[in-house]
Amino acid sequence: MKRIPHTSASFWPVISAGRLAATIRRGSSDGCTVALLGLPDDTGVRLNHGRAGAARGPGAFRAALARYGAGDSAAGPLPRVFDAGDVRPGRTLDETHARVTAATTALLDAGLFPIAVGGGHDLTFPFVRAVAAKYPKLAGLYFDAHLDVRETPGSGMAFRRLVETCGVTVLHLVGFRPLVNSLDHLAWFTAHGGKLRTNEMLVKLPRAKNLFVSFDLDVLDAAHAPGVSALNPAGLSVREAAAWVHFCGANPCVRCFDLMELNPAFDPDGRTARVAAHLFLTFLHGFSQR
Repeated sequence: MKRIPHTSASFWPVISAGRLAATIRRGSSDGCTVALLGLPDDTGVRLNHGRAGAARGPGAFRAALARYGAGDSAAGPLPRVFDAGDVRPGRTLDETHARVTAATTALLDAGLFPIAVGGGHDLTFPFVRAVAAKYPKLAGLYFDAHLDVRETPGSGMAFRRLVETCGVTVLHLVGFRPLVNSLDHLAWFTAHGGKLRTNEMLVKLPRAKNLFVSFDLDVLDAAHAPGVSALNPAGLSVREAAAWVHFCGANPCVRCFDLMELNPAFDPDGRTARVAAHLFLTFLHGFSQR
């Protein structure tokens, strides 16, 4: 395929023998069905006065994946993955967003299923913007402790922008925590048809022809995922989240997936990065059953 615009080659550490990461292709997408795209920017987090460091999330994710996941997994063969590299941040948030959309569009045009790893959660907006242009009347399912429907630019803006500018029809949120969200944001969410999935144990996807899925790692409990931009003291367990992610991977109506807000600055033992790698592989396992 043609070179992905605005991207640079990704860095991988030495990959442990027999790991799935050894099968990930770089330089050519031949034979691949899934594309991995790094989004190494946390400008939006800084604008919202969050904990900086998620710009190094894609690197931490690849380092964890290099040591986790068997190449000949007993779960069965997984889809072949092409590493499309990292989108180079621009001089402004809008320029970075434009680059993310251009890179994602190129992957879609090549017939690849895009999975993004970031990075501030605002980057879901330009990532999904490309998908919405290809799949009209897109609905959204996202996993987050926060509504992320702020009017102002920053990491909390993504889902409002998708509704207002990209024709996203309805939003479904898993993991909502009322104590860290404002009444104004909840009012906007519900006024625009947003739905809170309060029974988090009931793994059931919205009925939609086309669906995007975004997973903010801060939906997880801080005991499992301390390396995020905003700690969650009462979040989901990894087991609960993995059940959802597997189901999303298996559903052919899901058109893209992202894992966001991985912050290695607060993940000294690499725990959160390994969780992200596990969820990525879990999604691929589901995808293999389509």
